Parts: sequence; structure tokens; C-alpha cells
Amino acid sequence: MSAAEPPLLRFLSALSVAHHVPGRIRLKLAAPLGGELLALAEQAKAFSTAFSAMAGIRGVSLNPLAKSCTIEYDTTVIPATAWTGLLSGQTTPGSEALRQGLVAAAQH
Repeated sequence: MSAAEPPLLRFLSALSVAHHVPGRIRLKLAAPLGGELLALAEQAKAFSTAFSAMAGIRGVSLNPLAKSCTIEYDTTVIPATAWTGLLSGQTTPGSEALRQGLVAAAQH
């Protein structure tokens, strides 16, 4: 990902999959210590809000204390494999749809 990309896409590199079953994924935030923590908290809120606005997303639950975010989604709209591609930077039709949806939602 390049520096020209929106902050929410750069935020993806701080996330990892904690648990995933089709239709529900829990992401963990690898938050550094120090001043970056507050900035990451703000990005996490924006990330949650952006995902909530996307087609196929049924619900987003942010848990700041656990540094996690649970996303419930419709597997007929978003394939389960799209999440792995999104977080790893791989280009697949599903991951690109998520990436584009995230960018579009963040611009509103």
C-alpha cells in the first residue's frame, strides 16, 4: 500500500484475524505503545463506521479494551476469503470489493 492511500487502508496493516467463521470475523489490533495508540483508536472508530455503511455488512462491534472488532457479514455478498486478501494486501475480486467499499464509505 502506498502513502497516497487513505489512512483507513493503511490501518489494515495493524489488524490480524483472531477468529473467523463464514459470516463473522473478529479482528485484533496490534496497537503500539506510546502516542500512536490514540491515533489508532481514532482510526479504529473510523474503520468501524466505514464498514458499518458497506453493503453486505450486518453489524460491527468495536471493543477498545480488547483491541478487537467483530464484523458480521452476509456471505452471499462478501465471500469469506475476501477478508484474508484484504488484510494481506492480496488482490482478489472479493478483497478488491471490500477495499473499494471501505474507501467509498470513508469518503462519505
